[in-house]
Amino acid sequence: MSEGADAAATEAERSRASAAPDPDVDGYLRHLAVERGLAKNTVASYTRDLAIYREWLTVRGIRGAAAVTEAQAEGFLRFLTAEREPRLATSSVARVLSAVRGLHRFLVEEGRAETDATRELKPPKLPLRLPKAIPVEDVEALLAAVVGDDPAALRDTALLELMYATGARVSEAIGLNVDDLVDAEVVRLFGKGGKQRIVPVGSYARTALDAYLVRARPELSKRGRATPALFLGARGGRLSRQAAWETITRAAERAGLEASVSPHTLRHSFATHLLAGGADVRVVQELLGHASVATTQIYTLVTADTLREMYTHAHPRAR
Repeated sequence: MSEGADAAATEAERSRASAAPDPDVDGYLRHLAVERGLAKNTVASYTRDLAIYREWLTVRGIRGAAAVTEAQAEGFLRFLTAEREPRLATSSVARVLSAVRGLHRFLVEEGRAETDATRELKPPKLPLRLPKAIPVEDVEALLAAVVGDDPAALRDTALLELMYATGARVSEAIGLNVDDLVDAEVVRLFGKGGKQRIVPVGSYARTALDAYLVRARPELSKRGRATPALFLGARGGRLSRQAAWETITRAAERAGLEASVSPHTLRHSFATHLLAGGADVRVVQELLGHASVATTQIYTLVTADTLREMYTHAHPRAR
């Protein structure tokens, strides 16, 4: 058999294995979707990660995750870290292992397994990746790069101003309905798992939103069916995630920013600038919708690094 045919056969075997039914995995995915109410994208991510585990179980003739022993669980970890082809990044290994450990905890809680076979597995240590924020002057240049009075320009200005003013994820911003503008000064955001939070809206964003709602949204709305969506695309439907990405990318190019800028850059900058301005980390946690303050505290490291850099360059006896 040729190398190409062998690779094709291996891929076909993987497809059959990952598609094999496993009531344990399927039950856990239903639990995530129905009982825990996780977002579709989150459940889809769990499904993809657990497909790797489902495939591994099937190839080895293990009938269901509940039948896995501790030794076999250790074998799966070795497979993830050293044996699987193509190799997975460390972050991907950690994510898959997290999904598998969640599955086994669920099986114990549901009485489908007597013990958690994965309880002793340690996820690989991830290198600390600090969120990439851009300076305030770069944010201002980015926001000023959208010019014009046409509906698309007014919408893009309102979108960018709102994202920086609230630290909203791109999915949260494009998921907004008009009614989520609770009043002139706050907006209701829906985060991961449908968790709701109320976030203040600054004066610049309020001005941009007012201009969009009065002069642009009615015009865009005429182009499609009636929808409660706040941000509308060229055809009158809800603005897509891709369109929001393109809006920020174009603005960054026009502003001449050298750093790579994405929707999450505005979220990172929102948090970093608040902390640099003296905001309490727990307040920023609430504004970002983080479940744990530990996640938010990463931004304090960014601020500390900036202070150290400024000190080193500015103090006459720092070097």
